[in-house]
Amino acid sequence: MSESKFHGVIPPVVIPLDANRQIDLMAFERSINRMINAGVDGLFFLGSSGEVAFLTDAQRYHVLQEAVAIVNKRVPVLAGIIDMETLRVIDQAKRAEGYGVDGLVATAPFYALGGPREVERHFRVIRENTSLPLFAYDLPVCVHTKLDPDMLVKLGQDGVLQGVKDSSGDDVAFRWLCLENEDAGHPLQLFTGHEVVVDGAYLSGADGSVPGLANLDPDSYVAQWKAYQAGDWETVRRIQDKLARLMFITRRVNATVGFGAGVGAFKTALWQMGVFNTNQMREPVQALEGKDVETIVAILKENGLMDADAPIKTK
Repeated sequence: MSESKFHGVIPPVVIPLDANRQIDLMAFERSINRMINAGVDGLFFLGSSGEVAFLTDAQRYHVLQEAVAIVNKRVPVLAGIIDMETLRVIDQAKRAEGYGVDGLVATAPFYALGGPREVERHFRVIRENTSLPLFAYDLPVCVHTKLDPDMLVKLGQDGVLQGVKDSSGDDVAFRWLCLENEDAGHPLQLFTGHEVVVDGAYLSGADGSVPGLANLDPDSYVAQWKAYQAGDWETVRRIQDKLARLMFITRRVNATVGFGAGVGAFKTALWQMGVFNTNQMREPVQALEGKDVETIVAILKENGLMDADAPIKTK
């Protein structure tokens, strides 16, 4: 593993809201401190788990302002600069840089879709406009472009990119990316965002993970990372099995799909665990309720994240 401040477990932070859909700053600080105290190696704000697609620019900047102040340099901070096209991303980058973040995370352009040449140019132009470490966010389910491993390694060798957060779900492509990155001298720090198969990513040579589920159980992801570093693969696998079962909270939601089922389940779990004060979502996504909440609580209890006799919270 190359020397870099970016390695290990870097959770994409879920943002707590109050009943009026404003940031709940007390819960935000409680959640951030909980993850830092568990030993995470960094925090990623304004990613998918942070509902970045639902935020106005002013709301994004408020998140970053509060996040940087709460973290207070205890761990590195990555900021998502996710927007439709290159100039809009550059605007996001310059504002994030002004708040004092340690690195930036950008997807390929979306809406006005281009080809490989445009995607490569997109990252090169971002690099021309910032001096911060830049990570490519491979998220084809949302931006409808799969980032090519050859291109990513080339951009790494050229100093355009310093890393990749892979949330593609394409474990074959990620394995190839790890191999090509190693052959090129490891210019990129490679992270998986795939909560359920982090063990496989580590076996492939990943430099860390960016799991949304670590908002709920940061201790297990940190323990898994330490076991990986120690070469204790049985512990890595055992912890992964536990985390895969915990991830059932997102699979067994019936009321909705997408962000409502994924981030919605995370927020509901954190609410029931006492970390958040509500499970409120950004418009137009509705918070989970009823049977879905009961199911999530049952899974939390089965996995030791709530006491067996803890009551279910209601609105």
